[in-house]
Amino acid sequence: MEKNLSLLKRSALFLGVDEGEIESMLGCLGAKTQDYGKEEYVLREGDSPEAVGLLLSGGILIVQEDYWGNRNIRARIVPGQVFAEAFACVPGAVMDVSVLTDEKSRVLWLNVQRVLHTCPSACAHHSRMIRNLLSDLAENSLRANEKLTHISRRSTREKLLSYLSAEARRQGRAEFFIPFNRQQLADYLSVERSAMSAELSRMQRDGILSVDKNRFP
Repeated sequence: MEKNLSLLKRSALFLGVDEGEIESMLGCLGAKTQDYGKEEYVLREGDSPEAVGLLLSGGILIVQEDYWGNRNIRARIVPGQVFAEAFACVPGAVMDVSVLTDEKSRVLWLNVQRVLHTCPSACAHHSRMIRNLLSDLAENSLRANEKLTHISRRSTREKLLSYLSAEARRQGRAEFFIPFNRQQLADYLSVERSAMSAELSRMQRDGILSVDKNRFP
């Protein structure tokens, strides 16, 4: 776990906590790691998770799937980000999404009840971690509202421009990378991949943007 301390220190959950304190808190929170293969389910719709997941390496998708296998991507999780926190914070809450990897991944699981309640050893930074968890939940809510803004646009072009404009603002530059491949972006925006690819080509011809895989210069 020592090699992951720098990543944990940068994560939203441990923001403002020193490395030495992180090590002691991991024991307090019953931390354990688990490895997953590519395209393996970490959690499934209908599960009731009791632990918060923090991605140490790889990549994870939060998805909704219907009976016929159609997929709607809610978000992509990158190393340092947490997932399943909203469900784990409500005892007995049943997931309406699934969590699966899109590459080999390692996850750190943290006992959420030890996060929400004062620990026996009274960690000095315990209250800070609770604030960090609440902040992360609020940020996820904002991201969900942002996605609704994108997919509520009428045309595929408008959806793309809404999403790409938001990413440019978030990353603070005109040249940026997005966390999705072409199919994942289509699933995220709830559009057909072929129609989206055709629209991206038209937008390039119109001089609106240029694109190279997941890079938008």
